[in-house]
Amino acid sequence: MTQRPATPLLDTVEFPSDLRRLPESDLQQVADELRAETIDAVSVTGGHLGAGLGVVELTVALHHVFNTPEDRLIWDVGHQAYPHKILTGRRERIRTLRQGGGLSGFTKRSESEYDPFGAAHSSTSISAGLGMAVARDLAGGDNHVIAVIGDGAMSAGMAYEAMNNAGALGSRLIVILNDNDMSIAPPVGAMSAYLARLGSGRAYLKLRDIGKQLSAQLPRRLDSAITRAVEHARGYVTGGTMFEELGFYYVGPIDGHNLDHLLPVLKNVRDADIGPIMVHVVTQKGKGYAPAEASADKYHGVQKFDVITGKQAKPASNAPSYTKVFAQSLMAEAEADEKIVAITAAMPSGTGLDLFGQAFPKRTFDVGIAEQHAVTFAAGMATEGYKPFCAIYSTFLQRGYDQLVHDVAIQNLPVRFALDRAGLVGADGATHAGAFDLAYLCCLPNMVVMAAADEAELVHMVRTAAAHESGPIALRYPRGDGRGVEMPERGEVLEIGKGRVIREGSHVALLSLGTRLQEAEKAADELEKLGLSTTIADARFAKPLDEALIRDLALNHDMLISIEEGSKGGFGAMVLHFLAEEGLLDQGLVVRTLTLPDLYQDQDSPLRQYAEAGLDAAAIVKTVQDILARQKASASARA
Repeated sequence: MTQRPATPLLDTVEFPSDLRRLPESDLQQVADELRAETIDAVSVTGGHLGAGLGVVELTVALHHVFNTPEDRLIWDVGHQAYPHKILTGRRERIRTLRQGGGLSGFTKRSESEYDPFGAAHSSTSISAGLGMAVARDLAGGDNHVIAVIGDGAMSAGMAYEAMNNAGALGSRLIVILNDNDMSIAPPVGAMSAYLARLGSGRAYLKLRDIGKQLSAQLPRRLDSAITRAVEHARGYVTGGTMFEELGFYYVGPIDGHNLDHLLPVLKNVRDADIGPIMVHVVTQKGKGYAPAEASADKYHGVQKFDVITGKQAKPASNAPSYTKVFAQSLMAEAEADEKIVAITAAMPSGTGLDLFGQAFPKRTFDVGIAEQHAVTFAAGMATEGYKPFCAIYSTFLQRGYDQLVHDVAIQNLPVRFALDRAGLVGADGATHAGAFDLAYLCCLPNMVVMAAADEAELVHMVRTAAAHESGPIALRYPRGDGRGVEMPERGEVLEIGKGRVIREGSHVALLSLGTRLQEAEKAADELEKLGLSTTIADARFAKPLDEALIRDLALNHDMLISIEEGSKGGFGAMVLHFLAEEGLLDQGLVVRTLTLPDLYQDQDSPLRQYAEAGLDAAAIVKTVQDILARQKASASARA
């Protein structure tokens, strides 16, 4: 008689409370099944894979040892949280990851009580966790707060600001340093696990605490000598001196894939009435899936893929991506000008600067997840006559805004900002959408702001930025592929603040900024069929505006519609301000500004996102029809 296969243990776990009822001897099987489920789910949806595979055992151990959601568990960055989502009541929906109406690719407070903090930008977990811990103390609570932060996220200054504050406050806070790049710790083994278990024990932690209190009463010279000796010994064994200096009790490093090592240490840390504590866990990104382990980026972000072969499905396109066009254009400019340098904040492949770095390794600078530093570093280079291109996603440049204002714009330094992922970004959702850069850049004196309508325009704008010496300049372009237009060998230097007319008409004027130009052209075709002669203009510049062009459009058309892939307060606001100052709104001109809606749009396909935002051809046509209908109704009322 054939024996029926046993029910997978993962099928018995809907919530962490189910996991906590299992014996420790079953947890490795749960972890193995969880890893397989994660791989299978991401093969269907695409998304971030490598980071999640690296924390499978850690995820199981944390939910087994701690009483989530009462104990707050914060993942930093949230793209390592797919296994966490599977264990916290979302397994049935895991194959909706990053899809319209589905699960977010990051932790999200509105999605689950097991997500106490939304994390899609890095390095926030310790600050948020400390806030939760202090709030708990003020309220007289006794729950635990655990922040899991990757070693990459530890390259941001915010993490150290939080650790410094945590050490000073002394609240109970557990920080798990997920070191998945071997950038901090050497390989770990049995002796290290033993020392970590010993060092995290209640008796040892208490002894260390008593020692601190005792040494504080000793003469300063003797206290200093003892402290140096202890730190030297502890640093030699564990490498934890830096964290101890910030006021943390350091434990580790330990093998993050060995549950026999993880569980006793986490229990000790849980039961220690002392804090804050740093647990250093070494993991392997992509662990347990051979194609990911063999990949240079450990399958950080993937398209849908075949589980057996690991081969990713690449969408068919005859056009290059905007990111690649930017990189190749910058390389062409760098060939002609040795003063051009490129700066990225831990996103060399995402911004295309990995290609630039291969050609110009000494002129490429990856500063880590440190956008503030990146901007001021670029400003410093500009003062010495170099031509820095600071390539940062639009949404990430928000982190360097104060530096952009004070260190670049006020000093009128010629730093070039290349803003990738401008506009909506599809599956990554609201946290990664480049919705606000037009608003936050156009308000700054001395700033020039360009937006490419297609990939050929991007080539011209890279050349223009390279040639611009009189102050800061930004060029924005979207995620994804271009239109497939004919490409120039090298860009032309555009006249600053000068747009172009694509099609001449007489009744409706469509003034587009950026890649909505293609939708404006489709809309114009439909309007022509309705007997409405339509002009299409590509503004090219949000600042300075082409005032002559806008004045001409206003004086020679019945209605003017601006179109942009940005929030309210950006290009359309600049146009309205100019029209009002010129008195052009007093002469019967009807103006509409089409922008992104005043809300945070969830993940979906870009096509559906832009339709929902009212920025596709159909929405443009409807805007014109609504104006005509209102005019007709007004005329009828007067009659």
